[in-house]
Amino acid sequence: MSSHVLVVEDDVVTRSKLVGYFQKEGYKVSEAEDGQQMREILASNHVDLIMLDVNLPGEDGLMLTRELRSQSNIGIILVTGRTDSIDKIVGLEMGADDYVTKPFELRELLVRVKNLLWRISLVNQPVEEKEHVDTSGNTVYFGDWVFDIQRRALSRGGEPVKLTKAEYELLVALTTHTNKVLSRERILNLISHRVDAPNDRTIDVLIRRLRSKMEYDPKNPQIFVTIHGEGYLFAGD
Repeated sequence: MSSHVLVVEDDVVTRSKLVGYFQKEGYKVSEAEDGQQMREILASNHVDLIMLDVNLPGEDGLMLTRELRSQSNIGIILVTGRTDSIDKIVGLEMGADDYVTKPFELRELLVRVKNLLWRISLVNQPVEEKEHVDTSGNTVYFGDWVFDIQRRALSRGGEPVKLTKAEYELLVALTTHTNKVLSRERILNLISHRVDAPNDRTIDVLIRRLRSKMEYDPKNPQIFVTIHGEGYLFAGD
């Protein structure tokens, strides 16, 4: 069954271009021009992924991201026309999975959509199926956690935990450098070819998000430890 994608974009030309392209690629596509139309579609349809314009009239894409993430794990790709990285950072903080900046290549957006839908499908896969997969040694075990790097799957006690693209890349960087202090600059070098326009602030935001998902007490972290003046240490046993 084809995935259902919702395009939330107030510019009619951009919206129709996106709708037409993703329909041609075999997706079921719905469209909305604002938050209210978006909610109406979500209330009566199962939607797998939302492409959400940041600069909407009224409720902007960042506000809608926060609302969506408080209610579900639906895939969210923010589409921003601004070059200001603050929007992207705030969007990531609020729970967006990924973002693209206008003007964007439709093929690049398609790749991001496919990757995100694949990650969502892994999270939703039944636990029994996961237990019979040969991960060929690409699995990290620490505490109650199992991180299957190859399949981009993180779980605790068999319960999957959803990671955004950037969170996944950061966790790979940290778990492959166990008990080594990594400076923000070093972490940026490890992930920057995969994450758009990252900076020091991005790393802090991503660490905070991983702590909120994985630490028993995020204010007293035992897995992702801050080494003041130096950087971060992955201390998972």
